[in-house]
Parts: sequence; C-alpha cells; structure tokens
Amino acid sequence: MKKTVCGALACSALAALAMMTAPAMAQEPLRGKQAGDIVVGFGAIGVLPQSGGRVDAIGGRPDASDTVTPQLDVTYFVTPNIALNLIAATTRHDVQVRGSALGNVDLGRVWALPPTLTLQYHPLPQSRVSPYVGAGINYTLFYGEGGGRTPPVTKVDVENSWGWALNMGVDYAVTPQWGINVDVKKLFLRPDVSVNGGAIGARADLDPWIVGAAVRYRF
Repeated sequence: MKKTVCGALACSALAALAMMTAPAMAQEPLRGKQAGDIVVGFGAIGVLPQSGGRVDAIGGRPDASDTVTPQLDVTYFVTPNIALNLIAATTRHDVQVRGSALGNVDLGRVWALPPTLTLQYHPLPQSRVSPYVGAGINYTLFYGEGGGRTPPVTKVDVENSWGWALNMGVDYAVTPQWGINVDVKKLFLRPDVSVNGGAIGARADLDPWIVGAAVRYRF
C-alpha cells in the first residue's frame, strides 16, 4: 500500500512537471527566492503511519491505515535561504489492534488534523531546481472516532499529541510565479489511546511518513 501511494504521487508530480516545464524552460527567466516571498501550494499527500506501540491487558500492536488527501501549505521566506512552512490537511484512518489475546480487534476509524510547522534551509535559492531540508514541530488533533468495532469495544478515544518533524524536498521553478514541489516529512507522533473509557489503555507509535506533491504560486 505504501508503495502504491508513493508511486501515485510521484506519477502525478512528473505528469504536472512535464506539462508545465516544456514551454517554460525557453521562455521564462529565473527569478530565484527572495526575502519576503509568500508561496502557497495546493496538492496531495500520502500519510503512511507505521505499526507499533503497546496495548495494556490484551497485548498486540496498534495499526492505522494509509490514506491520501488534499493539502494546502504556505511558505514564508525570512531570507532567500531560510523559510517557514506550515501545512494543513485532514485525513481519515481505519485503526485496529493486531495480534492481541483476542486476535485482531477493529477500533473503528479516526480523523486526524496534523498542522506541522517546519523551519527550512534552502542552500540553492537562486537555482531552478532548489532542494531544502528542515525540522519543526507538529500538533495532531484526533476527532470523529467512530465506525464499526469488534465487540466488546464500544468507545475509543485518541488523545491529541505533540510531535517532532523532519523535512526534505525540492522546488522546481516553472515561471517566476509558478512552481512544482515534492516534499517528504517524517513525524514522530505517539498518541495515547483509551478504549471503553479507560478499561484498556494503549499508545500508538504512528511515526508517519508524509509524502506529497504540489503546485505552488508565489505572491
């Protein structure tokens, strides 16, 4: 599943790049990144949680499904080399416990809203192909717990959680205003989970990869 999600996003990015860059290469000058630039992007991300953590009483391993969703992001350049990036998206995941004393236990579904702020370093701000690396912080809000559950599970609460983020990606300048972006983030996210009002406690070591491709516009 993770390979399918990553492959679909990569194909989308390459298709967009092929359509936009052919005429632009010969016609458009290169502007480069400048202090004060505000860049808004719209694209798609794949959120790929890892399977891990602990479950009290019944044992087993928490697991959350992969998902693809639209994403909006905003980047502000403090200097040509230093930028702040904020992403906003919401995703739905099916959750379960695998290999417990009760077998595989479905916990229903949960929605996640993971705004992530990273400080990025762009070593080649005047290049048409401009890579970057970054690090930052994430706060994920979990909401909308519901769906079908394996008896005797009747209620599941996933606690909101802070986490660290690592980031790398590349920008491609198509015109002075328009560009293509491919971005990868690694979140270190490990929320607590309460089942049946605290009868069973758990911690889900999600630590998701977030892989995305977007079209961006510079103001």
